[in-house]
Amino acid sequence: MGIQMFSDTKRLLKQLGENELYELAKLKNINIPKEWSKTLIVDLLALNVSKKDIQTITTISLKAKIKPKDAPSVIIIKDLVKEFEDVVAVNGLNLEIRQGELFSLLGPNGAGKTTTINILNGVIKPTKGTAFIEGYDVRKNLKEIKELIGVCPQEAAVFKFLNARENIELFGNLHSVSKKELEERTNNFLELLGLVEVSKRKVKGFSGGMLRKLNLIIALISDPKIAFLDEPTVGMDPRARRATWEFIESLKKQKKTIILTTHYIEEAEVLSDRVGIIDYGKLIELGSPQELMEKHESKNLEEVFLKITGRRILEGI
Repeated sequence: MGIQMFSDTKRLLKQLGENELYELAKLKNINIPKEWSKTLIVDLLALNVSKKDIQTITTISLKAKIKPKDAPSVIIIKDLVKEFEDVVAVNGLNLEIRQGELFSLLGPNGAGKTTTINILNGVIKPTKGTAFIEGYDVRKNLKEIKELIGVCPQEAAVFKFLNARENIELFGNLHSVSKKELEERTNNFLELLGLVEVSKRKVKGFSGGMLRKLNLIIALISDPKIAFLDEPTVGMDPRARRATWEFIESLKKQKKTIILTTHYIEEAEVLSDRVGIIDYGKLIELGSPQELMEKHESKNLEEVFLKITGRRILEGI
């Protein structure tokens, strides 16, 4: 097996869940000790399987799941337009996001991603068109919408003179979370995101990555049905980013609807059920990562993005 082929196979294996890796091993009659880490399993399988094997197990896995298209749409965007003076940030956007799916919105800097998210969560009003969240109009029913959603914004929305635990408890109380639930969720989230040891430190001393993790906890402390995660892993080192991916995957298992924006295309490729690519405020491509890679004959989602936009995601307009 060539070095490039081995690298590509390993990358595809990393995208599979542990159950899928074990099923793939079973398919190839490879015995894997249960105590092995995912990293060790991937390394072993990369030497013994082909891309065709991976595609076979992925197809079996998809058929075993309830397909997102079978679920109702919880977010419906209709002819959405947002203008700022002479700039059209969102230009006639139409899109539906289904219950329980993780939907990634990708685009270069200034493409309209954050503007769209801010309209959906009520921070700004659309110029034309509208959007509905579980039937509630973002122009008229913000109170009802805010009870359904959690928002992790790009900029850390925390009180820096409080410690991490105090911040979480403050926002939990604002959402009327019961004392028992608040304590259980706080402890669980701090453990999952590796913030237990620093939970009693004042937030003003936190690194950018630690602030992002805290912001993520605050966004989810009310147990929202729909979570908007706007660049949730910015400022994190690779290890922290991977841990956060695992945390986000755990939200998918809870059947939450997640709308993710990110500049890390690998993040979207690993986590997403579907991806929407927007440029100059328009939706220019839509589908699952695998569908888009096959359609554009690309080895990864970053190559798809480069082909259809003509630029890399961080280049801006």
